[in-house]
Amino acid sequence: MSRRCAVTGKSILVGNNVSHANNKTKRRFLPNLQMASLLSDSLGRSIQMRLSTNGLRTIEAAGGLDAWIVSHAKTKIDPDLRRLRVQVVKARVRKAAAAPAS
Repeated sequence: MSRRCAVTGKSILVGNNVSHANNKTKRRFLPNLQMASLLSDSLGRSIQMRLSTNGLRTIEAAGGLDAWIVSHAKTKIDPDLRRLRVQVVKARVRKAAAAPAS
């Protein structure tokens, strides 16, 4: 499991620790990744994802997981989420077809 956010693409950055004597040693800046369980309204189940806190806020601002996934192009989404996007789109089409025309 890589240290990469599935939504924002944030990953490890590399830099230096600089001491008072100006000695430089390599260090890593890790993203703030959290395991999050997000509810998919179209699929009717929860999806577990490893997201940065910024990615979680991005999904919430878009109106939920389904709205965020559908609003993004298939090529711009993480490869792991492409299968989920196909399932969500199919479920939305099924619900729209089953809904009575008014």
